[in-house]
Parts: sequence; structure tokens; C-alpha cells
Amino acid sequence: MKRLIGAASVALMAFAAMPAQAADKVVLMLNWYVYGEHAPFYYGKAKGIYAAEGIELEIQEGRGSAATTQAVAAKTADFGYVDVPTMMRAAIKGAPVVATGVLLQTSPMSAMGFADKNIRKPEDIKGKTVAITPADSMTQIWPLFLKKTGLKESDFKTVAGDGQTKLNAVINGQADLLLGYVMDQSMKIKDATGKEVYPIKFADYGINMVSSGVIANTDYVKGNADLVRRFMSATTKAVEAAEKEPKAAAAQSILDANPKGGKIDTLTQGFELTIPLYRTAETKGKRPFQVTDQNMTETVNLLVEYGGLDAKAKENPKAFYTSDYLPKSGS
Repeated sequence: MKRLIGAASVALMAFAAMPAQAADKVVLMLNWYVYGEHAPFYYGKAKGIYAAEGIELEIQEGRGSAATTQAVAAKTADFGYVDVPTMMRAAIKGAPVVATGVLLQTSPMSAMGFADKNIRKPEDIKGKTVAITPADSMTQIWPLFLKKTGLKESDFKTVAGDGQTKLNAVINGQADLLLGYVMDQSMKIKDATGKEVYPIKFADYGINMVSSGVIANTDYVKGNADLVRRFMSATTKAVEAAEKEPKAAAAQSILDANPKGGKIDTLTQGFELTIPLYRTAETKGKRPFQVTDQNMTETVNLLVEYGGLDAKAKENPKAFYTSDYLPKSGS
């Protein structure tokens, strides 16, 4: 008996002396330079939510959803946070990527200008100048917005340029509006000028499309199922925690990680503008990322008709996303 007790004691001491299992290193690449929408990732990391799931998270800024999608397809990033329609265009052409969670289930696309110009509804766009970036996601959906609102191309002027040129056109008065995301470009304009911006949201006029979500390489998902589940669990919890503390989430965690990541007020406002996009009427009350099949199917149909997505995408909209790795309610 003494020998058994002694052996057990030695075994317990040896077990206690073993090093803790190392956390899995995960690289998340964002869709763009950091702005308010990205707050949950930084907040989750700062609060130890990812660490609690055994994940050592590295967050990298991106240079556009297309570039981030390419990085995930090439396995130079484990996960990407991108515009899901952009990911779909890559996937239909053979890129091995899939959305493991769709966070923004309502589109943030809008036509925006300075609030003091009193451009509040589509009718007010007539006679104005709109700045666009050719071939970007918003410009591709713009014709649908015009159709839904009864506007014609001849009702207004357009000026074209890259993302910064588009911003400068509005800031400098060369354009009255630009096509942008309600929580992104509007905050950049406010940062630069201190003036309020008013967005005419596409979603308010019957354009029901998903936007940003988490994507991964399909082979990576198959080979790392447990890690993908833990990552999506942590990210779900991070979003839920950030929703409850928007100022702390947006301002503190982003600026602690990246002191040049923006201004506290507009980071907070940008994140607060993002929160309503997390759910539709159908997913109200559900946990983040729980997108409906109907929402995804409608998105695919719109993209085929207006967004340059190959028509064969309509054959199987479910090929672009999976809910298999999301946490169940309450877990």
C-alpha cells in the first residue's frame, strides 16, 4: 500500500511539473486598416477571451477584402475578416475558401455626404455629384439602388477615383456624396473635417445583402475542426462582450494595440454604427454569426444579377458558408 501511495505521489508531482499545453497560434487578417468595425477582435484579445479558448491571436491589418481572401486561400493567414460577397467571387472561380461565420447580416453600403447639405433621401441626389471607385463592391450594387429608388444615371454626375481620392472629393467639395460603408468612410470624413456625415443606406431601400464575415481555407477547416470551433466560439463571445461595452471595446482595445489606429470618438461611433448590422429581423435575439439560409440565398441572387457573380453560384448558395463551427445557444 505504501508503495502504491508513493508511486501515485510521484505520478502526481510529475504531472504537476509538466508545462501547460501551448496555445495554438492563429493569424487573423482584417479586410482593411483598423477602424471601429474591428473592435471585437481587439477587445476579445485584450480581455483574454481567445486565450481562454487556447488561442494566441495575432491580428494583421489588410489591404482590401480581395487581398485578404487571397492570403487565406494561400494559407498565409489562418482566418480572414472580409466582405463575404468578395469572397464568393473568389470561391466561384476556384479559391478554396468558405465563410465560417457571417457577422454583418445587413449591408453597410450607403451614399453619404456632409449632413449640412441636407441630402437625406434618394430624391435629394438629383443634380448632385457622386464620387465612386470603379469595380468596388458598392459601385457594383449601385445600379440596383438606382432601380429600387427610381433614380437614373442622368439624374446626377459622377467622379471616379480610388478610395482616398473618393474621400478627398467629398472633403474638398468636388463631390456632394460618395459610396461608402456607414461605419468606415463616414468616420474618416469626420476625422478629417470634424463635420457630421449623413448616410443614405442601401438596406433602407430593400437591398438585403450580407457583408463582412470570417473566412478560412477549406482544407484548413477540415484539418483543424476543433481549432476552428474554438476560434468561432471565442469570436462569438468577443462580439457579445464588445456589444455590451462599445466605448471600452472600440476606443481602449484598438488604441492600446495600435495608438495610431484612429480617434477615440470616431472609433466608438463607428463601432456603435456597426452593431445594428449584426442581425436581421429573422436573427434578432440570436447569437452573432447565425445567418439565415434565406439571407445568403438572396445575397447570391443579387450578386448574380448585379454584382458580377457567376450564375452557377445560384445552384448551391450553401457552398459559400457553414454554420457547423459556431457555438450553440448558451455555450
